[in-house]
Amino acid sequence: MGQITKRGEYQWRAKVRRKGFPEQSRTFTYREDAEKWVRMVESELETTGFIDRREADKTTLAAVLQRYQREVTPSKKSAGIESVKIDVLLRDQALVGLKMTAVTSAEVAKWRDRRLKEVTGGTVNREIDVLSTVFNHARREWDIHVENPIQSIKRPEKARARDRRFSSEEESYLLAALTGGERLVDGTFSKGARNPWLLPLVKLAIETAMRRGELLSLTWEHVDLKRQTAHLPDTKNGDSRTVPLSTRAVAILKALPTPEADEDVDGEAQVQRTGAVFPTTALALRKGFARAIERAQEQYRADCKQAKRRPAPGFLEDVHFHDTRHEAASRLAEKLTNVLELSAMTGHRDLRMLKRYYHPRAEDLAKKLG
Repeated sequence: MGQITKRGEYQWRAKVRRKGFPEQSRTFTYREDAEKWVRMVESELETTGFIDRREADKTTLAAVLQRYQREVTPSKKSAGIESVKIDVLLRDQALVGLKMTAVTSAEVAKWRDRRLKEVTGGTVNREIDVLSTVFNHARREWDIHVENPIQSIKRPEKARARDRRFSSEEESYLLAALTGGERLVDGTFSKGARNPWLLPLVKLAIETAMRRGELLSLTWEHVDLKRQTAHLPDTKNGDSRTVPLSTRAVAILKALPTPEADEDVDGEAQVQRTGAVFPTTALALRKGFARAIERAQEQYRADCKQAKRRPAPGFLEDVHFHDTRHEAASRLAEKLTNVLELSAMTGHRDLRMLKRYYHPRAEDLAKKLG
């Protein structure tokens, strides 16, 4: 049965006891709210729909997010990215400072509107996905019984699919900006990319449509230059994939720095390559690529000024490393006209998603029409 007692001058303590169930208690500012809560709990007990909300009542969203980040996130492929998203969520104290039972769809909607003033709808949608996953996990695994508020809110509109492709001039300047960076006699570096792996990595990305993570996880043990294949044991969608390598891709791999060669009994050099094909990090790639874009744009403007011509609008603007996958898929589609062959090359299981990566230029299609 329910019991309501006054605590101090402004609080009411409500308790519900029933044999075979844990005691439930909660404090309210108004007696009317306490009475409603008692009736709700008693009704749940009568109809066997009782939910123990004690853990949810005393645990904040911040504590749940931190626990999830500590215990669950490290086991995921996208651990680094998800951890960053959780850090972003934790910065909004107006939301994460609430107890789990107080995180309603209205509160999440307020947070969504605040975020939309800072970032795009696509970014907010991905952060909403993390929130939803955390709520579901807390309910299923940690006995924190609370309804997932994400199901009731309106999501931001999805961003339009990117169709960014490189012009021949853009690609030329970008690749040039990825060269150089050699150490000079005085100990300084020349202008260019100091990371020697960036240029071949970008070239191979444009040639094979491999994802950034796939390129960085590629090892020499899974590369067969004679058969012209690169095996990926674990890809983004969970499947393994063997990527066919063009002669150009093989040439890029062969040109990579190699360890010192050992001589066999016939006096021929034998090179045993092991480990990562591109021994660099995602962070180094991201920063190096962004700096190369800036150098390419700077050089392009300087060349246009010297030639006394007007720079093309949007030159290398709004470019991300993932756009190399769009560019590669569009080029490969011209060689692999069978869509199943193309999807086997790019690793897309859903042909609708593959369509988002194929962006033929209108002028190229016009040439085919004659």
